[in-house]
Amino acid sequence: MFPAAYTFDRVYDCDCPTKQVYDEGAKHIALSVLNGINSSIFAYGQTSSGKTYTMRGITEYAVADIYDYIEKHKEREFVVKFSAMEIYNEAVRDLLSLDSTPLRLLDDPERGTVVERLTEETLRDKDHLEELLSICEAQRQIGETALNETSSRSHQILRVTIESSAREYAGAENSSILSASVNFVDLAGSERASQTLSAGTRLKEGCHINRSLLTLGTVIRKLSKGRNSHVPYRDSKLTRILQNALGGNARTAIICTMSPDRSHVEQSRNTLSFASCAKEVTTNAQVNLVMSDKALVKQLQRELAKLENEMKSLGSAPVKRDTARLLREKELLIEQVIAGT
Repeated sequence: MFPAAYTFDRVYDCDCPTKQVYDEGAKHIALSVLNGINSSIFAYGQTSSGKTYTMRGITEYAVADIYDYIEKHKEREFVVKFSAMEIYNEAVRDLLSLDSTPLRLLDDPERGTVVERLTEETLRDKDHLEELLSICEAQRQIGETALNETSSRSHQILRVTIESSAREYAGAENSSILSASVNFVDLAGSERASQTLSAGTRLKEGCHINRSLLTLGTVIRKLSKGRNSHVPYRDSKLTRILQNALGGNARTAIICTMSPDRSHVEQSRNTLSFASCAKEVTTNAQVNLVMSDKALVKQLQRELAKLENEMKSLGSAPVKRDTARLLREKELLIEQVIAGT
């Protein structure tokens, strides 16, 4: 029933450092967000196979590279926002809020599925993001099973949204904003009740986890066969939230983890099967340009302030004709844009 060999983009053994996995398999996907392209990185696999550990490292390396890029590109102005959620027993919860009330999913004609009242923090710097990541880690649902002392009992989605615009005015056609998000998705592990010795709350959690992962597998399998058949995104909160990342406007990397233990061989085969299907899925990632009158006005006002400062620094010296002409042109353009909005 199963193939004798599987082929993937890269394969790593258990001694491989997370930095190597990031550099070779995830970095180029994560950093697409800086060029206005949505991206997602998933960790999928059986319980206790190292998903959370791997995703923690991937997220930290990606965040460091994002801020290094921002530091080196002073010609653009960046706004970085962060939100975090978990899906626990098919209920969506805000990981940046102490309120555990389940959040509703809404359909937006432009943005797709959105999570109502989800907290989104505008980041001050890298340290601020690391502080928020610590809050998420403390808030996430974990529990002890026979296989893992700190087993993740929910799917976690961390989302970093980056908007950027040129600091210098370069014409109306170049005044758009690049806006994109990168998702770091740490899925709860698939598990068998007989192996985890689950009962009561743990058994209920495991049932919800396996059901949503089953839907994810069905969605991936349907997408791998083409777009002619119905894809059941709405059968699970997980697939509904990540619809774009799975089969739409995004670049996606999936890191599948396995345990080498012989008792896990059935789950390992399932993971390999899932990964084979996922490799066949094609997405259509596009640069997200936001043509905004507000952005144009902001850039022009910034240019005006710069020119006015130049004039003040000249003092009583005669104002250059070019400077005066530029001032008049920009003032007129601002008035036209404001009048048209």
